[in-house]
Amino acid sequence: MLQSLPEDAGNKPVSEVLPPADPNPGTGWRRVMLVLKALLQALIAFAILIAAFMGMKTLVATKPDVPKRPIQETSYAVETVTVAQGDFAPDINVFGETTAGREVELRALVGGEVVDVHPNLKAGGHVSGGEILVAIDRFDYEGAVTEAQANLAEAQAGLVESEGRVELEKANVVRAQEQLEFAQRDLERAEELIGRGAVTERTVDDRRLLVSQRQQTVEQRQNSLALEEAKVVQQNATVKRLQWRLENAERQLENTILRAPFDAIVRSEAAEPGRLVSVNDAVVALYSSDDFEVRFTLSDNQYGRLLADSGTVVDRPVEVTWYLGNKAVTYPATVSRIGADVASTRGGVDLIATIDNSDASVPLRPGAFVEISLPDQTYRESFRIPETAYYGEGTVYVVKDSRLVPRDVIAQAIDNGFILVTGDLEPGETLLTTRIPEAGAGLLVNDVTGAAAATDGNVASTATSRDTSAQ
Repeated sequence: MLQSLPEDAGNKPVSEVLPPADPNPGTGWRRVMLVLKALLQALIAFAILIAAFMGMKTLVATKPDVPKRPIQETSYAVETVTVAQGDFAPDINVFGETTAGREVELRALVGGEVVDVHPNLKAGGHVSGGEILVAIDRFDYEGAVTEAQANLAEAQAGLVESEGRVELEKANVVRAQEQLEFAQRDLERAEELIGRGAVTERTVDDRRLLVSQRQQTVEQRQNSLALEEAKVVQQNATVKRLQWRLENAERQLENTILRAPFDAIVRSEAAEPGRLVSVNDAVVALYSSDDFEVRFTLSDNQYGRLLADSGTVVDRPVEVTWYLGNKAVTYPATVSRIGADVASTRGGVDLIATIDNSDASVPLRPGAFVEISLPDQTYRESFRIPETAYYGEGTVYVVKDSRLVPRDVIAQAIDNGFILVTGDLEPGETLLTTRIPEAGAGLLVNDVTGAAAATDGNVASTATSRDTSAQ
């Protein structure tokens, strides 16, 4: 802040403002000494660095020569296999579902009250073929059979009676014809005698009247015979009709018993003692206990390969595996037919295989989710190599004189950890199976497969010797 000037300041000149004089004249000299000291220390440090650099350079220049060790080539321990050429068919692994080969829904063929059921007639129960599953009250149907038998017996008796009258009428016709013949001969004699005058005209007329009467009698007997024969035909028709009614009544009586058509498992039941059932009521549903099928889908490519290989997929063997926890149960099967329609929603063709369940330790059930394995197309004169032996887009390495030699191959199919290939391979060659990132032509390797096999053999021989000694 500016201070106010005295009143008489305007009449006096203002003095120039100067820094105050140093009260201690020795302070500046000390500062100069400090700067010089710092410069000296910097020069000394720089000199030490130069001396160290020159000394190091002299030591490097004068160091003695050390002999270099020769570079050794790295050798990789690898495993190999001996390739063999042949006809190989990889496995196609798909999934499917088991179904019952035979199933039936039994319905009541007659109506009535259920009086008895099989003790195993429950869902999941097993019944044998021919066993009675459901029994319906037989009283009305036994009465119908009795009535039909009585009607038939009555009709058969009437038939015998009609046939007897036919035989009687046949005999009457024969007798009437004999009488007619006698009357005709008598008339002929009378006509001969009238020319001689031995008989009168009246006598001849009497003979002619007798012939006419005998002729009329023959015609009446013949008509009666025809009528009796017609009655026999009618009675035969009646007998046949009553026979059919008897058979129908007996069949209705048999239909009061529902029997298992084959060895089966009960899927569902709707019958209890005392229940009234009507004709066509569903009573029990069964499926065969020893006839199962599996339905699975092959892609268009897989189906086409199988057709190209053998011309058909029918009768091709199939292996069905049902996984029960940690246990796998295997069933043999055979492709029996092809699905009626192409499974467009699943992108392939349905196949149905018949499962052989005769020797199975675990019985199958419909609806089980299973794995299906069947042989694919057969690749002729191919090589089956491990997947680890296949490099890049078609290179394998053959070991010759402990060096790798690349070979070009073409992959045909994958087979459960192996690859089927064709190409520049010869049977009996040693093929590299160990995966090496540095694999290339001329790489030095050490095949330990033979050594490992020899070691295993020695261990086995030693164990055998110990066992023999112990014995």
